[in-house]
Amino acid sequence: MTTPGAADDREEWPMWEVFVRANRGLSHVHAGSLHAPDATMAVKNARDLYTRRNEGVSIWVVPAEFITTSDPDAKGAYFESPAGKNYRHASYYTKSEGVKHL
Repeated sequence: MTTPGAADDREEWPMWEVFVRANRGLSHVHAGSLHAPDATMAVKNARDLYTRRNEGVSIWVVPAEFITTSDPDAKGAYFESPAGKNYRHASYYTKSEGVKHL
């Protein structure tokens, strides 16, 4: 006989990806993953797991099924600059004389 909330039930809970914004920064950073039955419980579990020592000021939880990623094997198509487009890089330009705010 199994009780509600037993380990067998948790295996059917959806996976949530957890993002935490630390005190020192403005960006949320991926902290890890967890299983939870709904968004409210995912936030509570994320708080308990990933911010035990007051490391965060904000938590996001996202159902893992809604995250789409690029293919790591095709990184060239996404991250390499096309040849002949050096103007996209700030190092291509030189500082103008007399412009104080740059």
